[in-house]
Amino acid sequence: MAGRLEGKAAVITGAGRGIGREVALLYAAQGANVVVNDLGVAVDGEGTDNSPAAQTVADIKAAGGSASVNYADVADMDQAEGLVRQALNEYGQLDILVNVAGILRDRMVFNMTEKEWDAVVRVHMKGTFATTRFASIHWRQRREGGRLINFTSGSGLFGAPGQPNYAAAKMGIWGFTLSCANALGRYGVTANSIGPGAATRMTDTVPTERRRSAANSTDDISGTERDPANVAVPMVYLASDDAQHITGRCFGISGYRLTLYNTIEPLIVLQGNKMWTVDEMYEAVPTHFASALPKPADG
Repeated sequence: MAGRLEGKAAVITGAGRGIGREVALLYAAQGANVVVNDLGVAVDGEGTDNSPAAQTVADIKAAGGSASVNYADVADMDQAEGLVRQALNEYGQLDILVNVAGILRDRMVFNMTEKEWDAVVRVHMKGTFATTRFASIHWRQRREGGRLINFTSGSGLFGAPGQPNYAAAKMGIWGFTLSCANALGRYGVTANSIGPGAATRMTDTVPTERRRSAANSTDDISGTERDPANVAVPMVYLASDDAQHITGRCFGISGYRLTLYNTIEPLIVLQGNKMWTVDEMYEAVPTHFASALPKPADG
């Protein structure tokens, strides 16, 4: 039986380790030709190391799959263009782009420096934009469809207190993905977001007292709910021809659970027929929005 992604060409960023690596391995096992991108930085974005991406490619080839390596900085526009061009030059097409690459620089908002903010936003938001821009040019010209899968995070969806930069970037990616879904749908391209849950180098940096469980550690996770390989499985479906009808959606993938999140929509609407006065607003808000807002503190 042919793989579910047989003959497809995919670019996967941040594919040297963690979730990105598992996506690359599984896509290749399902028949895709994969460009494995990873600059090989530390969790905080410092340094470079070619070995993680090279090892992922070696493992894919050892299993009989097709892959090539790329060490581009995805937030550099020229290098991002080169990454997309590599897929086109080597495989003649680009069907799937998965943006996983990211870094962490955790700090409470009142302690965060400008550098810590800028570094995280650059890799996540600009890195996602840069690769998508050049992939979208190809998809628009080809008009034969495409699959864009971007990574958001529960840190943004639920507001992690020690990650204001990361949370902002990840929610920015969600808005960016919605925009891409609306802009590229006419060319047969789908765009969806993933909010993953797994044990990775990033979760290992979270202080023990803030972890959801001790199982967040990457120690001995193979075959468990916290194994990053779990996240890759539903992503095969989203990257396939069968998912042509799914776009502009956000999925949570954690362990053995797949969650479809709702998109933002009006909850309660208070419609006036003229400009409100301040006194009217003080009376109307507690009355009309009481069912959706917390009760005020006594006194």
